[in-house]
Amino acid sequence: MEASGWREFPARLPEQPIFYPVLEEVYAVQIARDWNTRDGGIGYVLRFQVESDYLAQFPVQIAGSRVHREYWIPAEEVGEFNRHIVGLIEVVGEFRADPAK
Repeated sequence: MEASGWREFPARLPEQPIFYPVLEEVYAVQIARDWNTRDGGIGYVLRFQVESDYLAQFPVQIAGSRVHREYWIPAEEVGEFNRHIVGLIEVVGEFRADPAK
């Protein structure tokens, strides 16, 4: 993302068929803090805007409770998704694995 000037998400890896942008910051924090750091990694919370007309083609999915709202963007659509980002992708939080665990 940094190489794109914070304007694009990278292509998905083969084992990642879906891109899951979430709608609630509390959910993004949960993912970054509790899941992405599980194996010693770093989790980031990102904020960005996408044109609503473009997003309208993707139904909002509920992956748990009301705060677990996300879009399911097919991996092959990430390039098109990037073209509809308004402004920059901003890092608003960072979590690191607890070395004591």
